[in-house]
Amino acid sequence: MPDLKLIALDAEDLGVISAHLQDAVLRVGDMVYLPDEKRFVALANRFDWAKAKMPPQTSRKTSSDSFERHRAGLRFERVNSAKVQGFDFKDKKAALALLAVTFEPASSQNETPEGDVTLTFSGGAAIRLSVECIEAELKDLGAAWTAKRSPEHPEDAS
Repeated sequence: MPDLKLIALDAEDLGVISAHLQDAVLRVGDMVYLPDEKRFVALANRFDWAKAKMPPQTSRKTSSDSFERHRAGLRFERVNSAKVQGFDFKDKKAALALLAVTFEPASSQNETPEGDVTLTFSGGAAIRLSVECIEAELKDLGAAWTAKRSPEHPEDAS
């Protein structure tokens, strides 16, 4: 599969990026808010859900052969502020599991493009980015590696 390269300019686009980042693992030290540049950047190890859902190509492959992670860069432009909740930003080695990336417009009438992008992590942690508009990019940065297993969710057990 080719490297993933996505751009988001609206909430629907951001939903696609969110789907590709579900269950990504990020270290706190791999995230930075650059206020002078109005930019937020993060490196993540994203789980490749698209490949995991594909049937094995040969009878010798097991389903776990299709579990991969990719190193990916996530970038948001036009960021006015960043607020963290539920984790210590000084603990650079701490790992977070990303659940979703969502957008909430500042105005209920949707007349202006500004609002809040929220990165929601497991355990109640979150980062809220106040943005002028949605301008985001998700890009794979190198070769994939095999993951030993697929992330599990409580609803998967039923």
